[in-house]
Amino acid sequence: MISTPVGAIGTGIGGGVELTLSNIAQEMSRRGHIVKIVAPVGSIVKDVPVIEIPGELQTPAQNQTRDEPIVIPKNSVLANMWDYARRVQLDYDLIVNFAYDWLPLYLTSFFHCPIAHLISMGSLTDAMDDMIEQIATNFPGTIGVHSLTQAQTFKFADKCRSLANGMDLSIYQFRSQPNNYLAWVGRIAPEKALEDAVAAAKITGIPLKVFGVRQNEEYWQQICQDYADASIIYEGFLPTAQLQQKLGECRGLLVTPRWVEAFGNVAIEALACGVPVIAYNRGGLKEIVKDGQTGFLVKPDSVDGLVDAIKCLDKIDRLACRQQAEAEYSQQAMGDRTEQWFRNILISH
Repeated sequence: MISTPVGAIGTGIGGGVELTLSNIAQEMSRRGHIVKIVAPVGSIVKDVPVIEIPGELQTPAQNQTRDEPIVIPKNSVLANMWDYARRVQLDYDLIVNFAYDWLPLYLTSFFHCPIAHLISMGSLTDAMDDMIEQIATNFPGTIGVHSLTQAQTFKFADKCRSLANGMDLSIYQFRSQPNNYLAWVGRIAPEKALEDAVAAAKITGIPLKVFGVRQNEEYWQQICQDYADASIIYEGFLPTAQLQQKLGECRGLLVTPRWVEAFGNVAIEALACGVPVIAYNRGGLKEIVKDGQTGFLVKPDSVDGLVDAIKCLDKIDRLACRQQAEAEYSQQAMGDRTEQWFRNILISH
């Protein structure tokens, strides 16, 4: 399993990809598969061996424009990881690519070992769309996505395998009685629109706990300046065990993406703790939140919509949130879907 090249696993820079990779690797290992992870130096995954590769990190794709050219830095960690994979490929039945990047897709036809590509984002750049489509056409069944909504951002949606995600729910403790806080979890960067959550929290007068890596420090400082009188509590980037404990204390989670989120791991994490999710009605979140039952889907980019939903949080049964997570997003359920995808690729190779 070859990780994202934008940051070491465990730093939070890779966003939801880090958690998805860790969960899949741990579940496949639990099922008796021999799993190794190739990742940038400093990566840590519990109970799974990690081969650490040095090199320069890649620029995250979500920061690029539609017609951005392909850029590979000098001594690229992405190139170094895939050079390592090339050398050891015959020792493995399958390579799983977690990088949303052009290079691994391009290299697919040069490898003898089959490659499964789990695409973590919707359509962002023309170069990526074209390359994903080439692989989807020439290597049928090898493109996996997290949601049908994500797949539909591509012209070749029917060639993508929707897998959803899953968590080890034993890590997440159900909390029936919250404290008077709201939560926001994610990379602190413009496409996540934290300022909308802050504005909504300010209007309702409920303090907002913010969890995540400050990926864009200038953006964070601007929010603090613009909303100096808002009650924001920055909790930092926390390991899962600590995050779920603090998240579970909150009345609701606000998820406010400006872009099409492929899935939304934080929404599952909240539900697992019994925390209702208030999300913009776009991207994979549309497939997770059951409007009126486990949270609310509101008009995208509408702070008023967030405010109205916050006022209705007490109508949501927190136990129903946990039950949805158990029924649809357990690690076992995710493992079944992912393992079958891997088997199908091996059978057709």
